Amino acid sequence: MSNFAFSFVMLGGMLGLMALRIPIAVAMLATGMTGYIIVSGWVPLISHLQTAPFATFSTYSLSVIPLFLLMGEFATNAGMSKALFRAANTWLGHRRGGIAMAAVGGCAGFGAICGSSLATAATMAQVALPEMKRYRYSGALSTASLACGGTLGILIPPSVILVVYAIMTEQSIGKLFIAAILPACLAVAGYMATIAIVVRRNPEAGPAGPKTSVAERLQSIKDIWAVALIFILVIGGIYRGWFTPTEGAAVGTFGTGMLAFLHGNMRWEGFLHCVYGAARSTAMIFLILLGAEIFNSFLALTRMPVEAARMISESGFSPLVVLLLIMLLYLVLGCVMDSMSMILLTIPIFYPIISVLDFGLPPEETAIWFGIIAVIVVEVGLITPPVGMNVFIINSFAKDVPMSESFRGVFPFLLSDFTRIAILVAFPSITLALVRLWG
Repeated sequence: MSNFAFSFVMLGGMLGLMALRIPIAVAMLATGMTGYIIVSGWVPLISHLQTAPFATFSTYSLSVIPLFLLMGEFATNAGMSKALFRAANTWLGHRRGGIAMAAVGGCAGFGAICGSSLATAATMAQVALPEMKRYRYSGALSTASLACGGTLGILIPPSVILVVYAIMTEQSIGKLFIAAILPACLAVAGYMATIAIVVRRNPEAGPAGPKTSVAERLQSIKDIWAVALIFILVIGGIYRGWFTPTEGAAVGTFGTGMLAFLHGNMRWEGFLHCVYGAARSTAMIFLILLGAEIFNSFLALTRMPVEAARMISESGFSPLVVLLLIMLLYLVLGCVMDSMSMILLTIPIFYPIISVLDFGLPPEETAIWFGIIAVIVVEVGLITPPVGMNVFIINSFAKDVPMSESFRGVFPFLLSDFTRIAILVAFPSITLALVRLWG
C-alpha cells in the first residue's frame, strides 16, 4: 500500500474513533502517532515529540486565544447577554416573531465579545427562552432561532476559529476579522427574514409582544453602549495597527472585566470562576491543537496534501466544483466533529488545494475569502441534522420541546444559510469589500 493510500486509511480510522465517542484530541494523537511510527519509525516520532509541543504552544499569536476566552467569560458574568437581549427586544419585540428576532440580535451582539458558538447559544438560551415561552412561541421557532443565532459566535469577530485559521495559513488576523463583518451582517439579516416568513405563514408561532416607549428604547441603547465601544476598539484597533491582536484581546478582556466588576457585581469568587472556565477551554483547544499537529505531521510524511492538490489541479474540475465538494465534506464532518477540530484537521489538507486553483483573486484574497466560507460552512454544520451540536444544547434548556420539533424548526434557517453561502461564493467581493476599502 502506498503512503498516499495509507493516509486515507488512517484518516478513516480517526473518524471511526470519533464516531465511537473517543475524545477528538485523543483520536488525532493516537492515529497520528501510529501512522508516524508505521511510516518513519519510533525514533523519528520521539524526536518530533521533543520539539513539536513546544513549537506549537510557544507561538506568540496563540496567546490571543485564552484572552478572548476570558473576555467571553467576563461578558457572561457581567450579564451582558441580558442587556443585549433586552435592547434588541425593546426595538423588535412588538412585532410578530420579534422576540425571536431579538434573540438573534442578542446572539450577534454577544458573539462580538464572546467568540464561541456553543457559549453564545447556551448563554442566550437562558435569557431568551423563558421570554418566548411566556408569549407562547412555538417550540420549533424558539429553539431553532436560538440554535441558529448561536452559530454567529464563531463568525462575528473576535472569533477564536478565525484566529486559528489565520495562524495556520499565515494570514492577517485583522483582515480576517474585517472580512467576517459583512457576511455576519448578511447572516443576521437572513435569519430575521426567515423568522418574518415563518410567522407570516403561521402567526401563532411567534405572537407580537407589547410595544415599548421611546424612552425605554433610548435607555436600552444606554445599557449596551459599552459593549459596542469594546467591540469597535478591539477590532478597529487591531486592523488600524494601534495594537497587535494579542494586545487588542488584552484591551478587550480588561474592558469587559471592568464592566463585569462595575455592573455585573462580579467579586473574587466570580473572577476565579471566569479564569477557571477560560483555562479549561484553553486546555481543551490546545490539546486539540497538539493532536492536529501530530496528525498533520503524519499526513505531511505521506505527502497526502501535496498529492491531493496535484491530483485536483490536474483533474480538470472547475474551481467552483472543487469548492462545492469541500463544503459538502464539511457538512458531513459536522456530524461527528466540533468546529475547532474540523478547521484544525482539514485546513492543512484543503488549503493547499484551494491555493493552486484560480478563482480570479490574488492569493491573499483567496485565502481570506476561503477562510470566511469555511467558517460559515462549519457553523452550518452545527445546526445540520442529525447531529447539530447547537440544536442539542438549546434543546437541553427547553426540555418540553421534542428534538424532532427543534430540527424541524431549523430547516427554514438552513435554506437561509445555503442562500447566503451561494451569494458569498458567487460574489467574493462582498466578503472582501471592507478589506479592500481599508487595505
